[in-house]
Amino acid sequence: MANATTISGIYGRSLALLTDLYQLTMASSYWKTGVADREAVFHLFFRSTPFRGGFTVASGLTHAIDYLRAFRFDDSDLHYLAGLQGNDAEPLFEKAFLDSLGALEFCCDLDAVPEGSVVFPHEPLIRVRGPLLQAQLMETPLLNIVNFQTLIATKAARISLAARGAPVLEFGLRRAQGIDGALAASWAAQVGGCDATSNVLAGKLFGIPVKGTHAHSWVMCFDTELEAFRAYAEAMPNNCVFLVDTYDTLEGVRKAVEIGRWLRGRGHEMVGIRLDSGDLARLSIESRKILDAAGFSNAVIVASNDLDELQIESLHGQGARIGVWGVGTRLVTAYDQPALGGVYKLAAVRKPGDPWQYKLKLSEQPIKVSNPGVLQVRRFHDGERFVGDMIYDEERGVGDGRMMVDPVALDPGAGRQKIPADTASMDLLVPVFRGGKAVYDSPPLADIRRYAADQLGGFQDGVRRLVEPQCYPVGLEEGLWELKNELILAARETSGRSTDH
Repeated sequence: MANATTISGIYGRSLALLTDLYQLTMASSYWKTGVADREAVFHLFFRSTPFRGGFTVASGLTHAIDYLRAFRFDDSDLHYLAGLQGNDAEPLFEKAFLDSLGALEFCCDLDAVPEGSVVFPHEPLIRVRGPLLQAQLMETPLLNIVNFQTLIATKAARISLAARGAPVLEFGLRRAQGIDGALAASWAAQVGGCDATSNVLAGKLFGIPVKGTHAHSWVMCFDTELEAFRAYAEAMPNNCVFLVDTYDTLEGVRKAVEIGRWLRGRGHEMVGIRLDSGDLARLSIESRKILDAAGFSNAVIVASNDLDELQIESLHGQGARIGVWGVGTRLVTAYDQPALGGVYKLAAVRKPGDPWQYKLKLSEQPIKVSNPGVLQVRRFHDGERFVGDMIYDEERGVGDGRMMVDPVALDPGAGRQKIPADTASMDLLVPVFRGGKAVYDSPPLADIRRYAADQLGGFQDGVRRLVEPQCYPVGLEEGLWELKNELILAARETSGRSTDH
């Protein structure tokens, strides 16, 4: 029976059709042409860092593992596919092919960076190796899961850095892109560093701490603001954060103080106040003065109102006295960057027992030329800080020179960096599935959150900078860069010959 916290448990049905139609038409064509069982290697990666930032936080692996563990085509899937028609009104898929889908069991190897890892453009986040047909079918669902969650985890990490150690509450449920978007965003926001969520379902499913106050409607239901605060204090004496900006913010703070004294006389303590509009810097400074003068120096000031990392940085610069940040819309919708742009590209293929045939995608844009090989990422560090990442081919290894070249460089003399021979290193991709069986235990969400924070702490301040960050060195191992350029020349020659004839 599926666990309720997994994707299959939440949806309670097969998700094999969570894919684009062309994945299935290609699978059918692989099957018909007899190449379905050729061994293939695909990599999932992205080409540019989101939010014009200096880093990206990988997320989504836990849910990807859940998806793959439950991957199968059930009878209802096959019945639906059998009813699809081609342009000639005949069935789109042969019955024998659908029968093969019904018998399909996931048997690929999958390697991935642990969830919460800090990653960079062109580095594979996931590597899938196995039968061509199966590896192809993994493209859309893996991209769907990893693209969105990585985007949100990165936004959350930027917001958490801007908060400078103060708690960040994810308040995005009502503005999220649907139910699944809200749940995935709550998970990924935790990976990136948020401390709690307002989403109670996410709290139940994922064990995330839940936090909340009250709305303006509560205050408006009563004849006076003071009456509303007192009624809330009577009903929820252990959860009193008063929303003070319904009418006049600073007067609202004074009324909160009055009810705070009333609470204190009954053995309870006011937690704080929330500001949700206006000049948050000025209002927080004045509110802090009122609270401190009244003896409520421990009462926190929570701020919300369409915040993001740049606004939080600005408020710090204005001397704001805000102790907790509530961030909703601009976090869960990844404000100002709607998609990560991750891609899934074939990098090698072979017949059983044959050597690999390395593959790449050509483009007039160097950034869009994919990297060939069975790729791994080696991260070098000096004991305290990470100093560079080298993308290399596992079949060829790392050359003695430890030289790496910018992945999009066309000139062999450009973008080169030598890694000293005594530099310590670690490989980022770890085994997750072998022969379709999970060999990796996903850590608890709280551990993933701590891991992401530790990862970020390993980079120079400039890499973590929110505006005009320092560029972290990432390159192809020199021999792989040379191979890539040989394949580019060969592909262009072949293309030219086919065009001429």
